[in-house]
Amino acid sequence: MTQASNQPLPLLGGLTVRQFLRDYWQQKPLLVRKAMPGFKSPISPEELAGLACDEEVVSRLVMERGGRTPWELRRGPFTEEDFLELPETHWTLLVSDVEKQAPDMAGLIEPFRFVPDWRIDDLMISYAPEHGTVGPHVDDYDVFLLQGLGRRRWQISTQPVDPDNFLPDVELRILDEFEAEQEWVLEPGDLLYLPPKVAHHGIALGPCMTYSIGFRAPLHSDMIGRYVDFLMEEADHELRYRDEGLAPQDNPGRIGADALDRIKDLIRSSLATGDDLIESWFGRYITEPKPGYVAEPEDDPYTLAELRRHLKDGGQLERNPGSRFAYIDHGQDSVTLFVDGQEFALGPALATLARVLCRERILDSRRLQAALGGDDAWALLLDLLNEGFLVIYEG
Repeated sequence: MTQASNQPLPLLGGLTVRQFLRDYWQQKPLLVRKAMPGFKSPISPEELAGLACDEEVVSRLVMERGGRTPWELRRGPFTEEDFLELPETHWTLLVSDVEKQAPDMAGLIEPFRFVPDWRIDDLMISYAPEHGTVGPHVDDYDVFLLQGLGRRRWQISTQPVDPDNFLPDVELRILDEFEAEQEWVLEPGDLLYLPPKVAHHGIALGPCMTYSIGFRAPLHSDMIGRYVDFLMEEADHELRYRDEGLAPQDNPGRIGADALDRIKDLIRSSLATGDDLIESWFGRYITEPKPGYVAEPEDDPYTLAELRRHLKDGGQLERNPGSRFAYIDHGQDSVTLFVDGQEFALGPALATLARVLCRERILDSRRLQAALGGDDAWALLLDLLNEGFLVIYEG
């Protein structure tokens, strides 16, 4: 754990990272006034609406009133006319994965990277006029709610939610009955952390923007299913069931003990995989990019000379905003690097580079100096650049 983990942070209300993770993470809410003092929203409502008009962006409109039905859910992309026709109150615009569409917004996630990157999902930004809300609801994941513009009233309840306590015939999972235990009004720079399953209800008190840093919580069933799929890819698809020495039996309808033993041994041996295989699968699985954010190789690949010159002249490399980087440490200072579902087994000479790539979102010669000691390191860096996992923003 780094030294910063033991330093009080304004972001966490004076708690250290260690204290927050021990006492609050996935346990209880935390309200922090002025978590980001003087915070000013880096994106305007008009710019957010512009993003929602892009066909590659996931966006939604929640119409509590003024839609075809109460709590109507509309999905983007939207048009300028769609926004001009909206009522003055009681609606909310939600735009997901903003940091992947506007890379300069990734800086808002940076302060929350005391939680491992593979757990971070996205930055979602909402805009609402007065009385705008998505209704009382629960999430299955942790979330930090940063107030960016205007004021929003948040009400929460930590009581268990009945699985039948949802409005019928509504696409959104809005609680039918909700009784608040605590209530606060958040202003720009205030932060509210909510663990999974805490019911909450936010209502805009005038024009309002909220930044939501959400975290990934893969379903057990999904992980098991994906792991079995992975094993199937590795399996020998030519092998078939065999039963040499089959013994006669009185009733042909009986599944015999010998057959059952063979099947049990087959299943057990197929699923009894080693830790190395599980680690390999999980690194690939958890770094797979979201649909629509798959990196594309460079049409005109960079040469090694061009990359060296770029960094020497003070240029930078940045992660593709849609790419996911992670690594697993092994003995003797070797690591496995995972990038967008791909796996790179790296020895000691490249271990430092892997760690730097996973720690830093923006890379320059200073940050890379200690990691680029040999030709193999330069070759890996060039490969990641030309495959689109790293990018150079010209100009």
